[in-house]
Amino acid sequence: MTEEHAEHVTRAEPPAAPGEPEQLHVQVPVDIRSMSLLVLAGLACLFVLHWAKAVFIPVMLGVLFSYAFSPVVNWLETKRIPRWLSAAVVLLTIVGGIMTTAYSLSDEAAQLLESLPAAAQKFRHAAKVRTNRSDTALETVQKAAAQIEQAAQESAAASNTRGAMRVIVEPARFNIKNYLWSGTIGLIALIGQATVVIFLTYFLMLSGDTFRRKLIKLAGSSLSSKKITLQALNEITQQIQRYLQVQLLTSALVGVLTWLALLALGLDNAAVWGVAAAVLNLVPYVGALVTASASALVGFMQFGSLNMAVAVGGASLVIHTIVGNLLTPWLTSRASRMSPVAVFIGLLAWGWLWGVWGLLLGIPILMMVKSICDRVDDLKPIGEFLGS
Repeated sequence: MTEEHAEHVTRAEPPAAPGEPEQLHVQVPVDIRSMSLLVLAGLACLFVLHWAKAVFIPVMLGVLFSYAFSPVVNWLETKRIPRWLSAAVVLLTIVGGIMTTAYSLSDEAAQLLESLPAAAQKFRHAAKVRTNRSDTALETVQKAAAQIEQAAQESAAASNTRGAMRVIVEPARFNIKNYLWSGTIGLIALIGQATVVIFLTYFLMLSGDTFRRKLIKLAGSSLSSKKITLQALNEITQQIQRYLQVQLLTSALVGVLTWLALLALGLDNAAVWGVAAAVLNLVPYVGALVTASASALVGFMQFGSLNMAVAVGGASLVIHTIVGNLLTPWLTSRASRMSPVAVFIGLLAWGWLWGVWGLLLGIPILMMVKSICDRVDDLKPIGEFLGS
C-alpha cells in the first residue's frame, strides 16, 4: 500500500442501527504547524495594533477623512483649481465650520455649566426632603453596617492593647494642581494628535491617485492581478464613502430630532444637546447611552422631577434606538453588504483594542478587510464570514 493511498484509509465505522440514518464523515486535513504559525501571527498582530495604537489611530483617521473629502477635491480640480489649493480650501472650510459652530454654541454651553451648581443644590435639596420623610431600607442597612464596623474597631482596639502597633494608611488628599496639570497635558496631546490628523489628511488628498498607482504596480506583472487590485481599491473607496454618507445623514437626523424633542420638553440649551447627540451618534452603542444618561441627569437637575428626567432621557434613547438600531443598520448593510453579527463582533474586538476610536474606525476597517478577502482565494472564507 502506497503512502498516498494510506492517507485516505479510515477506520471502519460500526454499522448504523436499524432505523437510524447513516452518518456521513468528512475528512479535513489539518496542518498543525501551519495552524500554530497562523495563531502566533494573529497574536503578534493584535499585540502590535494595541502597542502602536498611537500611530495607527491617526493614520486610519487620516485615511478615513481623505476618502471622505477626496471627491470634493477632485471636483475642484476639474474646475482648473490646483490640487494643493483645493485640499487646503476643503480642510480650512471644515475646520473653520467646526470652530464657528463651537463658538456659536459656546454661550449656551457656558449657561449649562453655570447652571450646574444651582442644579446640584436642587438635587441635594430634593434628596434631603426625601430622606426626611422616612428611613429607607438602604439607610437601615447602612446603620447596621456602621454598627458592625464600630464593633470590629472596638474588638481590634482591645486586641492591640497587648503592645502591637496599629498603622493607619491615610489616602492622599485631592490636589487640584495635579488634576489641572494632567488635564492640560491631555488637552495638549489631543490638540497635537488633531494637528497630525489634519496634516496627514492634507498630504493624502494632495497625493491623489499616487498610492493607488503604486499598489497596482506592486500587485504583479500580470494583467489579472492588476485588474483585481484595481477592483478591490475601487470597492473600498465606494464602500467607505457610502458608509460616511450614511453616518453623516443619520447623525444629522439624530441631532435635529433630539433638539426638537428636548426643546418641546422645555429643556434648557436644547441646541447644545442636539449637537452632542449628533457627534456621539458616530460612536456605536456607547454614544446613545451617554447622551441619554447625561440628558436625563440634567433634566432631573433642571425640573427636580423624576418623571421629567425619565421623559428627557427616554426621548433621547428612543430617537437613538429608532435611527441607530433600525435606520442606520439597514442603510449600512445596503452600503457595505456586511453581516450585522460580524459587525458587532468586529466592533467589540476593535473597541477592546483601541477604545472609543476602535468603535469609530472598526466598521471602515472591516470593509477594507472584506474587500481584500473577497478577491484572494485563500482569504475568501473570511470574506464569506463578514458578508451578509
